Amino acid sequence: MTDQTPAYETILYERDGGLAIVTLNRPDSMNGITNTLLREVYECLGAVAYDESVRTVLFTGAGRAFCPGVDLKASTSGAPQEPGRKEYFHITTLLHEMPKVTIAAVNGACAGAGFGWACACDLRYASEGAMFNSAFLGVAISGDMGGPWLLPRIVGATKARELFFSSAKFSAAEAERIGLVLDTFPAETFQAEVRAIAKRLSKSAPLAIGEMKKNFVAAEAMPLRDYIELETERHSRTGASADSREAFRAFVEKREPRFEGR
Repeated sequence: MTDQTPAYETILYERDGGLAIVTLNRPDSMNGITNTLLREVYECLGAVAYDESVRTVLFTGAGRAFCPGVDLKASTSGAPQEPGRKEYFHITTLLHEMPKVTIAAVNGACAGAGFGWACACDLRYASEGAMFNSAFLGVAISGDMGGPWLLPRIVGATKARELFFSSAKFSAAEAERIGLVLDTFPAETFQAEVRAIAKRLSKSAPLAIGEMKKNFVAAEAMPLRDYIELETERHSRTGASADSREAFRAFVEKREPRFEGR
């Protein structure tokens, strides 16, 4: 059963079992970022990060774009905006570090801060017509949302620098070639294909997949010897869980496991 919670002005939040779907919802501006959108994404992801019933987060955009970065028309129009706050820039941290699998479904233009958010997710998939661009240098700013920390870990240091310094647009096919996205799909089936992937992952054992995500985050900052100690402790703890016993029984009995998160 799918639950819709219409609680926001600039995003949509949907639940489908253990899958949470966060959709940037300013299609008339290609989901350009305003301070209101920043606040709502930050608040939504902050709540999701602590929701033990969520196992997977699908992050996407409404209409024909993922997110092109800041809404330049809105920011230069002189119209009043709600105040911005420094913590909103930790949307990137939430996507990258929350103990859920985060998936970027890049359905169109992906640039600037939107590019950083896509890089922050664990997995990325793109519609065949999607276009990518770091974009910051084109508007004479150094950039935000963690791109230079994230992108070298995905495509390598030199390629990441090229993409930021050149500020050139590149296609979904090129994004797949360099390893930025895992796969591309035709526009007409894209959302269904990625949602199916996210839904499968959302049926994983919640303790195990959450601790596995924590392992990847910890490994980025720890020496191998220290990491192995942490990994072994988590391995032993999840291996002694009721979910692990259920997984073994289900394998022997040739059925789908019924996980309870304990």
